[in-house]
Amino acid sequence: MCILANHRYPATDPDWALLFSHPLHFFSLGLGTGLFPKAPGTAGTLLGFPLFSVIMHLPELQQWLAILLMFIFGIWCSAFTGRALGVNDHGAIVWDEIVAMAAILITVPLTWGWGLAAFVSFRLFDIWKPFPISWADRHVKGGLGVMLDDALAAVMAIIVLQLIKWWF
Repeated sequence: MCILANHRYPATDPDWALLFSHPLHFFSLGLGTGLFPKAPGTAGTLLGFPLFSVIMHLPELQQWLAILLMFIFGIWCSAFTGRALGVNDHGAIVWDEIVAMAAILITVPLTWGWGLAAFVSFRLFDIWKPFPISWADRHVKGGLGVMLDDALAAVMAIIVLQLIKWWF
């Protein structure tokens, strides 16, 4: 059992009670998408689209500042939920996917095709985890580790998408 903030949570899968027990759990578990029994990371990634729609009307510099603030917030809430679950980077913690997807969307044209390409490329890098993503995933722990591997997957997806955009 993990004792945190006067709550006792078993080192098992999260549930709806945990989701609503603290605002940090609510965000780290992707507003509930992290509780999907199949592909919670994919479900969480989809929330990057509405998150981006909230910031897309800001100037680009402010969009990146918002992403940075959400990344820092993600370190905090992911660590909090990871400690409560007794698992450093539990698959149900999907705030990292949400923020990473929103970041990628800043860099591509606002069309369905580019949105789909952004989604697919990010999911491929997030699942495949080539170097340096795999290194960060294995060596950086805690909330920073949770957020960093997805940030690196986002960077790699952005590079690929920019090359494709340049090519066409």
